[in-house]
Amino acid sequence: MARYANIVAVPPGPRAREVVEQDHRYLATSTKTSPVVAESASGGVVRDVDGNDLLDFASGIAVLNVGHGHPRVVKAVKEQAERLFHFAGTDFYYSAQVDLARRLASSVPGGDRKVFLCNSGAESVEAAIKLARWNTGRGRFIAFLGAFHGRTMGALSLTASKPRQQERFFPTVPGAVHVPYAYCYRCAYGMEPSSCGAHCARVIEEVYFQTNVPPEDVSALFLEPVQGEGGYIVPPPGFVKEIASICRRHGILLVDDEVQAGVGRTGRMWALEHFDVVPDILCTAKALGSGLPIGATVFPVRLDMDRGAHSNTFGGNLLACASALATLDVIEEERLLDKATSLGDHLRKRLLELAERHEAIGDVRGLGLMQAIEMVKDRETKEPASAERDRVIEHAYRRGLILLPAGRSAIRLIPPLTVDEDFLDEGIDILDAALREARG
Repeated sequence: MARYANIVAVPPGPRAREVVEQDHRYLATSTKTSPVVAESASGGVVRDVDGNDLLDFASGIAVLNVGHGHPRVVKAVKEQAERLFHFAGTDFYYSAQVDLARRLASSVPGGDRKVFLCNSGAESVEAAIKLARWNTGRGRFIAFLGAFHGRTMGALSLTASKPRQQERFFPTVPGAVHVPYAYCYRCAYGMEPSSCGAHCARVIEEVYFQTNVPPEDVSALFLEPVQGEGGYIVPPPGFVKEIASICRRHGILLVDDEVQAGVGRTGRMWALEHFDVVPDILCTAKALGSGLPIGATVFPVRLDMDRGAHSNTFGGNLLACASALATLDVIEEERLLDKATSLGDHLRKRLLELAERHEAIGDVRGLGLMQAIEMVKDRETKEPASAERDRVIEHAYRRGLILLPAGRSAIRLIPPLTVDEDFLDEGIDILDAALREARG
């Protein structure tokens, strides 16, 4: 018997359909793909406007790592709201900003650091771009195919996840060069990770630097330690270590984009910790604010820019800072890093069991509670099954499970770190049924 999901009107119900219709009428076209219309939520369960209770395996796109409406976070935001929402942006001083910056700076390895506070992941990446150019005097960047770093024009120049994201926006900010990521399930070079010697990393130095990318012109390399929108792709440790070595040899700043993978999602505070590599600059957002918009760029003290070189109005908003500080407290006090690891092991075990029953699952991958399955038409050819993937997600939400796509044919599973094994099991049972229905 279901413990969490409860469907009283198959989504989208009548009230949900009405909201969706009005959304299409009045809101700018965006990326919305699911007709789930939320009214309230608690922990890992979302109630929609028709009274359906759905399991949230999307966490607001990896935003709600401590779950919906965690009492500690709600209390902190309420108390801050009663004192002060906003004063004069970045022109004055606030203890909440200092407290948050201190916590973030100390959480990232690599010595003394400072923090630039902003409002989103894309903004944190924009700040990293400017820090890199300001400090190196170089104009080029390296990013990866499959990368997603944001949609503002600077971040977009680094993004290479889907053609639609760049369509009609050329020219983007000049200087970005994209190279293949360590997508071992679909190796761009037709190699095997056991014998390739991190070829996809070495090719940067051995081919690109020898042909059309002078290394002395490259200011920074942007790396997602686990590619998010690209399909939840986990690279082998050798790839990440070689990338870091190349950066060091050529004086290139290594920028770690932790917007989706960070703040405990993978079982470490920062996903790059899995690879024993220290970044120069780290970008974070999403889960940091537990639903309030906040981003941060963490960098060594030596890279700070002159006063006025970069700023904003709402960065470090006091409500968002209160939420972020409470979020960090919850992660520490409830030992959510350990929980993400143990629950991630359980989730992966259940997904591997699904793969044994469903030939359409070609790959299972992830770290902690950042897991994915990749759908294929044939396991031998690995042809992506995009349409079937979309049908599975539709059948799942109709049964009470919220999922999100990633890459060409992957489904990401990113529940809050605060759930239990029963919650995961119920979600996997619904996914199992959805896979059967999509096939039939």
